[in-house]
Amino acid sequence: MKFIIEKVSKNSQARAGRIILPKGEIETPVFMPVGTQGTVKTMSPKELLEIGVQMITANLYHLYLRPGIKVIEEGGGISKFISFFRPVLTDSGGFQIASLSPLVNIKEEGVQFKSHIDGSTHFFTPENVVIYQEKIKSDIGMCLDICLPYPVEYEEAKKALTKTIEWAKKSKEIKSREFNLFGIIQGATYLDLRREATKALLDIGFDGYAIGGLFLGETPKLSYEIVAACADLIPQEEVRYVMGCGYPEDILECVKLGIDLFDCVLPTRNGRTGTAFTSEGRIIIKNAKFEKDYSPLDPNCECYTCQNFTRAYLRHLFISEEILGPRLLTYHNIYFFIHLIKKIRETILNDQFEEFYNSFKQRYNRNLT
Repeated sequence: MKFIIEKVSKNSQARAGRIILPKGEIETPVFMPVGTQGTVKTMSPKELLEIGVQMITANLYHLYLRPGIKVIEEGGGISKFISFFRPVLTDSGGFQIASLSPLVNIKEEGVQFKSHIDGSTHFFTPENVVIYQEKIKSDIGMCLDICLPYPVEYEEAKKALTKTIEWAKKSKEIKSREFNLFGIIQGATYLDLRREATKALLDIGFDGYAIGGLFLGETPKLSYEIVAACADLIPQEEVRYVMGCGYPEDILECVKLGIDLFDCVLPTRNGRTGTAFTSEGRIIIKNAKFEKDYSPLDPNCECYTCQNFTRAYLRHLFISEEILGPRLLTYHNIYFFIHLIKKIRETILNDQFEEFYNSFKQRYNRNLT
C-alpha cells in the first residue's frame, strides 16, 4: 500500500490524497459503505460502482461465522466471492463480538465468544484474526481490539487498552510483509489513554491508524477533541481512519482535523427504515406531510432516485412495505455520502474547503423533519 498526499488545506488539517492498492487507487478523503456480511444491504456491486463507491468494508466476525473463512478462501477471496472488484477493508469484529455475542470471555490470549446465530463457542486471537483476513485476501485488515461501550470507568478502559496494545504487537508479528494491517486506537473517552494508545501503536508501526470506539453516545464535542488529539500525534504521511463516523456533519469536522477514511452503516440502515440524507438535512419519508409532495427527494441531487421519483411515491412504497422503497432510499443515501465526500475532496484541492465547510454548516439541518 502506498499513500500520497496531494494537498493540505491552508487553514485546517484537511487533506486530499491517494491510497494505491493492487485492486485500484482510492481518492481520499473517502467514505466506505458497510458491507458487513459481504453485501451492502439492498445494493448490487454494479449499483455501487455506478454511484462511484471506491471501497467497502466487511466484517470478519460475521464472515467467519457465515459462510466461513474456507468458503471465501476457496471462492477466490472476498472481492471475487462477492463480485466487487475494488478494494475491501475488513474489520476484525471486536465491536461485534462485544455487542452481539450472548457470552464473551476476554482472556490474555484473545476472546472466547458464542455465536449469535447458533450459540456455538469460538475463540479469536490477535494472530488468527490476521491469518483469517489474509486468507480471504482483504486489501486492508484491522487488528483485534477491545471496543468498550459508552460510558465506561477509567480503570476498565485502561485495562482494555493494555490488552489491545499487547494484541496489536502480536498482530504485527504474525502478518506477512504484503498484507496491509491497521492498528486501532482505543482508550474510551479519556484523552490520556488515547494519547498513550496512539504513541504505542506508532512505536509498533502499522500501515495505517484507525481511531475506534467513538460516536457511540458521547457528545460530538468530545468525539472531535479525541479525534484531534490522536490525529495530532499521527504523522502527516500516515493514513488516518475514524471508524463508525457517519453523520455528514461529523465527517466534515473530522476531515477538517485531518482524517482520510470513514465508514458507517447510517446510509444503508437509515435508508431501509425511511430516513433520507439530503442537501438540507435528514427527512423521514413516511411522515404524512410528504403524502402529496411531488417534488424530488432532494432537488439538488442527480442520483437515479431523485431524478425519477417523487417524495409522495417514495412515501407510498414505505407505507405499502414495498421492497423498492428501501432500495431507492439506500441508493440515494449512498450517492449522497459518496458525492459529499467527493465535493469535500474537490474543495480541498481547489483551496475552497473552509468556504464549503461554513456554507454546509449554515444550510444543513441535523434535526429530522
